Amino acid sequence: MLELYYWPTPNGKKITILLEELGVPYSIKPVHIGRGDQFHPDFLRISPNNRMPALVDTGPKDGGEHIAIFESGAIMMYLAEKEGRFWPQARPKYDVAQWVMWQMANQGPKFGEQGHFLRTVQAGTNGDQAYAIRRFGDEVHRLFGVMNLGLFGKQWLAAGEYTIADMICYPWAAGWKARGIDIEEFPHVKRWLDEMAARPPVQKGMSAGAELQEDPSTLSDEEKARRLKILSNQRATPIPDAWIV
Repeated sequence: MLELYYWPTPNGKKITILLEELGVPYSIKPVHIGRGDQFHPDFLRISPNNRMPALVDTGPKDGGEHIAIFESGAIMMYLAEKEGRFWPQARPKYDVAQWVMWQMANQGPKFGEQGHFLRTVQAGTNGDQAYAIRRFGDEVHRLFGVMNLGLFGKQWLAAGEYTIADMICYPWAAGWKARGIDIEEFPHVKRWLDEMAARPPVQKGMSAGAELQEDPSTLSDEEKARRLKILSNQRATPIPDAWIV
């Protein structure tokens, strides 16, 4: 069985899209990142980076002990290789891999930082964020341009076929409107987004775990402050006491 440690964010949805495209059974193990579940000692054994998603395969192809994997790109490569789909090998393998690496190193981090600084402005208590907003807004715009170049004259991002490269890039790109992007500037991305959104497995993957979301207005001021402290300005996590025998 595939156990997906998950919360419905763009990074989590990359994996549910692939799992739905593969049509393999899986179970969702919620990791409530707002509440701080990602710091639990048991989860840290799977993902020492205290981030979701993470995957545990209790039935690996080689029949050996279970396999635990963190980082969405590595998870997608593992699943695609295990099932023999959506990651062509030989020369096309590296066309797909470069877009997976691009997403992990550029799109995800830069989009995430833009979102972080937009939230700090909304809070109204963090001083002038004009430089950060401009810096990461420009970078997000640049990265949409990278995708537009990559999709010029092509239906899909890599290898001449639909692959994990498309699946890993879609959840972050789908939020273009909230990022102040005029999608008409990027017609090849716009066409690709429409094709992705029309796929039933993508729709299922994007909606996975929707019931897990909570209404922030139901949280007390104390709980909001506690969560903000957990999520902001993180430093190194010490070895959990539970690990020390």
